[in-house]
Amino acid sequence: MPKKTDAALGEFAFFKFLLTFYQQNKKRIRVSYRDLSKKFLDFNDPENAHAYLRTPQFEALEIYVFLKEFLDNKRIEQIFKEWYEKEGVFADRAEGGVAADTGQISLFEDVSQKQYEDVFKAMRKNARAYPNYIFALTMGTGKTILMATCIFYEFILANKWKKDPKYCHNALVFSPDKTVLLSLRELETFELSKVVPPEYVNFLTSHIRFHFLEEAGTSLDTLDQSMFNVIVSNTQKIILKRKNKEKTAIDDLFGATPDTFKESGSVYADAADLYDFDTPEEEGELTTNQRFEKLTRLGQLGIYVDEAHHAFGKKLAKDMGIGAKETDNSLRTTIDKLASRLERAGTRVVACFNYTGTPYIGQTVLPEVVYAYGLSDAIANEYLKKADLHGYSNTKSEEFLRIAIDDFLTKTDGLRPEGLLPKMAIFATTIDEVRNELQPLVAKILEEKGLPADSILVNLGDDKTTNDDIREFIRLDTPGSKKQFILLVNKGREGWNCRSLFSVAMFRTPTSKVFVLQATMRCFRAIGETQHTAHVYLSADNLQILNDELSQNFRLSADDLNNANSHKQRYDILVKEPVERIKLQRVRRSFELIEKELLPNQELGINRADKSAWQMLTGKYNLLETVQSGIEPSQIGKTASSKTIDRTELRQKVEFSEIMLVSEVARYLGRSPLEIEAILRSTGEGIQNILDAINDYNELLYDVVIPRLFGLLYDLEQHEITEEHEVELVRLPENGSYSVMADPKLVVTDQDVEDALVSSKSFHLDTYAFDSRPEQTLFWDLIREGAVKKLYFTGMLTHGQSEFFIQYVDPESRMVRSYYPDFLFEKDDGTYVIVEVKGDNMIDDPIVQAKREYAEQMADASGMEYAIIKGTDAEAHNYKFLMA
Repeated sequence: MPKKTDAALGEFAFFKFLLTFYQQNKKRIRVSYRDLSKKFLDFNDPENAHAYLRTPQFEALEIYVFLKEFLDNKRIEQIFKEWYEKEGVFADRAEGGVAADTGQISLFEDVSQKQYEDVFKAMRKNARAYPNYIFALTMGTGKTILMATCIFYEFILANKWKKDPKYCHNALVFSPDKTVLLSLRELETFELSKVVPPEYVNFLTSHIRFHFLEEAGTSLDTLDQSMFNVIVSNTQKIILKRKNKEKTAIDDLFGATPDTFKESGSVYADAADLYDFDTPEEEGELTTNQRFEKLTRLGQLGIYVDEAHHAFGKKLAKDMGIGAKETDNSLRTTIDKLASRLERAGTRVVACFNYTGTPYIGQTVLPEVVYAYGLSDAIANEYLKKADLHGYSNTKSEEFLRIAIDDFLTKTDGLRPEGLLPKMAIFATTIDEVRNELQPLVAKILEEKGLPADSILVNLGDDKTTNDDIREFIRLDTPGSKKQFILLVNKGREGWNCRSLFSVAMFRTPTSKVFVLQATMRCFRAIGETQHTAHVYLSADNLQILNDELSQNFRLSADDLNNANSHKQRYDILVKEPVERIKLQRVRRSFELIEKELLPNQELGINRADKSAWQMLTGKYNLLETVQSGIEPSQIGKTASSKTIDRTELRQKVEFSEIMLVSEVARYLGRSPLEIEAILRSTGEGIQNILDAINDYNELLYDVVIPRLFGLLYDLEQHEITEEHEVELVRLPENGSYSVMADPKLVVTDQDVEDALVSSKSFHLDTYAFDSRPEQTLFWDLIREGAVKKLYFTGMLTHGQSEFFIQYVDPESRMVRSYYPDFLFEKDDGTYVIVEVKGDNMIDDPIVQAKREYAEQMADASGMEYAIIKGTDAEAHNYKFLMA
């Protein structure tokens, strides 16, 4: 790739602009989604208390659905072109976006036409015959669960819209190596109900078929043209083979036999276990194994490449197809060939979804990235452990081990997150080094410290590695595991998900530089409810290698990693006793359905004989065409130059029969079809007139007939019950305190208020951690306000730690959610005011207004007041209206 293109890709990350467009237009975008897609997203929204997905997982899922439902699975270069040129769905997009280097909003016009052409050229050069997307979420943020959620989503929609080419009927999951292949068992064991709405769990459980191609002799037993298969395979179990051995005269005469496959050195030796192996007739002809052939007989295949980030740099570029030649024996070539074969068979690869840990190859942004969540963000937001990196120079192997083990034991002394013993992985470069040098040294050091030798686990995959060793390795994350020091050679790659691994030590420089990065990141996985620290011990050379690899693959340095969340500090929040309680009136409304006696000959109001009434009823459904001659302003609206033509007969309509009409009404009203038929016949219009009217205007069935029949059959009686509840502003924590990460500049403690009398007005918690400067400013104003008797900041504990919340109905999802207001204060007259601080641009947001509506109902019933204050007013000390 030319240097100028590298520079363009290095400076510009389209995925950030794409996310900005989605966030700015989310409401308009969701209108185009199918209801089932909206329901699936709403179920997984982290704002819901039951939601399982983390924020980065959910954001990636949102982009996944956005690409499918709004952008119709277009290829990335087409999306980029339409976005830049403001075409199609991007025609009305706002100017600006997010700059790749700073993350700040900037005008897209700052990107030159030349840079656009370079980026577009790179996208086109790497274009495939199928959509190819990359989701770059750093290790430990849950890519496997995200991938499973996406597959479940595909299958639910594919079941309902089988003919829609957007949805995957089957999923092929590629893993980079056997370690990851084993970890992908989570796809099968994962509890569906965590990410799938309850009404679809049984369907998925009974229809999904998992096929794990772990062993060389495992054939793929999918039924041709079947649906809902999830095939999980190491790439080498599917990958295309190339014949490169000269055929002998006997081969020409008789062709290859199964015995020839098994001969030592045979080009087909690795494929001896495969079925239906077609021997190529000419040199260079690509051959496929039985699994490949089976895959070509499945419809609408979605391909998911898990842990694509096992490769970095040039190897990642090759696996992503960048610079790969047609003859490359790579993963991308296999996918390309599979797509080609499926197309010839009359079906297709719906898309290829790659899940990688980085959006970068060196200084270049991968052009197919559609969503990214970085390593530093994951640490700062506590999805990973914090990093504590140590480099040692001019030291020997034994000295290094003593320092590392001693420091590790000191820093993890007494630590048992989730009841698990913290582990340390020590890496060597060869098996002999582990057996002859590392293992005796570690045993000696532990003996000196009075620790048992059986706390060492050696797992090398050699002849001396027993089944017991493998079992112990698998059960490291169980409370019963007593192993603490794990000696390894090549287990630093993805797929080893040991959350209780707290430390990595590596003295010798490995052959592969990227292995230093891979091994180091193994101990970053989060564990427990609080953020712990990972301790990494490296030789000076390895620390330099780590710095280089972090720069190449994450645009970070070791210092950046150590300081990923340095702007925030951990605070242990103490609850002051006795716990503050207030009384609230909560309104509960219920509706009683009262059945009425149906009288014969009642009218539904669709009398076609009354022309005037009929026109009033149906006029809004007419398709009208206005024809105007000329474009002069003086001509617009004049009868002589324009005319209106009724084109209603051209509207697409469903032709209902009596049976269809009866069944549709019965479905909505929940009554017997025979009973509904009798009711329709008893109306003043009669069933035939109703049927004729609906066949003229289908909309009348849902807008008029069903609602008016409901009114003839039932009355709704509303009951409203007001119940008084005494609620705790904060619950006592089980472990004595609540732990939060906060910016020290936005933290106020009870010790920060010098006047004890003023301090006594507030602080039901000993520390308040505010989200913004306006919140903090308002707090200081209210606590110093003479008319305020008591003041509580209630917006910081939003995950069930407080009983002071307001339930509201989300206007977009129609789901019931919980809302925690920012402040509650008592005035000197004994009345209470609930206050929410909102950014000026959010005041008119439908969700904010929905919260206001329900908060005002609760406040009114409780004799309180509710108010929203703009952020700019709070910062400008314009708060006096709250006291009115």
